[in-house]
Amino acid sequence: MSESTLVQVTEPGLPPVPARIRADFPLLSRDIDGHRLVYLDSAATSLTPLPVVEEISRFYTEVAANIHRGKHVLSEQASDDFENVRMKVAQYTGFRSNEVVFTANTTASMNLVASGLPLDPDDLVLVPADGHHSAILPWRDRARVAWLPTDGHGVVDLDRYAELLSERPAVVVLSHCSNVSGAYAPVETMSRMAKEAGAVTVLDAAQSIGHRRPKHTTIDFLAFSAHKMLGPTGLGVLCGRYDQLARLTPPALGGGVVDWVDEQRHELRKLPHRFEAGTPHIAGVYGLGAAIDYLYRLGLDTVAEHDRALGRALVEQASTRPYARILGPTEGDRGAILSLAIDGLHSMKPVAQILSDSYGIMCRSGHMCAQPFVDRFTDDEILRASGYIYNDLDDVHAFFTALDEIVGALGARS
Repeated sequence: MSESTLVQVTEPGLPPVPARIRADFPLLSRDIDGHRLVYLDSAATSLTPLPVVEEISRFYTEVAANIHRGKHVLSEQASDDFENVRMKVAQYTGFRSNEVVFTANTTASMNLVASGLPLDPDDLVLVPADGHHSAILPWRDRARVAWLPTDGHGVVDLDRYAELLSERPAVVVLSHCSNVSGAYAPVETMSRMAKEAGAVTVLDAAQSIGHRRPKHTTIDFLAFSAHKMLGPTGLGVLCGRYDQLARLTPPALGGGVVDWVDEQRHELRKLPHRFEAGTPHIAGVYGLGAAIDYLYRLGLDTVAEHDRALGRALVEQASTRPYARILGPTEGDRGAILSLAIDGLHSMKPVAQILSDSYGIMCRSGHMCAQPFVDRFTDDEILRASGYIYNDLDDVHAFFTALDEIVGALGARS
């Protein structure tokens, strides 16, 4: 792959995407033991650009009031700003503003659906084989759970999937992008098939939301976190079609979710507010709005192509290392996530720590909160490198150069 494929993802003559935005991420100017910091753990949490930090700070320094709690000017401003971000999220995701619920994170969003839907123990729920634990575990206590069928590389087998749909599952849970392999699933096709079979469709978009704008018209529920798309931690989103949201039982009662309370009864607020109990993460919502604005300014097509190109670079480099085994498919639609098993190394913790402390490279080791999928490929831990818009080919080369040295020093088989 030529370097121009990665960096010239908009019109010719523009500077590389990472170079022209690097100043927005002060953390990248840090020095670790004489090495520049290389951040390759964005599948866990993306870095936060200055415009997002500044918007969060603006809430605390200029507004600071609670929402929907009073009629004074600061509360009114906070409420208006909060609801404007809700509309911004709706426009970004293709839902309506009254179909957007703010939660704590993707895990909370997935649990809100799993606990809120009226399911029977005999109902069948299909879950993704490459899914995060949050897309799997919430359903186990509610219904019968079966894995979506895949081939030996973890790619969904659509023929077997069609056969499984003949069992009329109540819910089909899909993962848009694997947080282990970086592979994108054919969500539009799969969700359409699921709807034709009468199922409710739930999409975990945590890994895709900051790279690819959702365009799925047959998805009933969509869940993601702000911290995967340049926003703050502690804020998630659940988007749900109005008629499906109305089926959910609110998980918590108290302030913010009721319009009327007397000694005998209460009346819930209209959607989506009945699901937002207590004081929400108001500053986080401000930050999410700024993060969406930041992605728009970069250009969503630019961000998506950068994701694809960086993913290709990671796979191409890994494919030349005899000691490395790539988890998942090496072809098809992939993002900038690469997970490796290294022959002869059972624990990846020392590798990740050496990469960090001696080379300034931040990545992830372990089972990636997707242990059933990882266990299909190896009995050992894995090492994951995941990039975003602030990474470039120099970061990819730095990672593999350091990994070569570490693997050689640890005596792994090459």
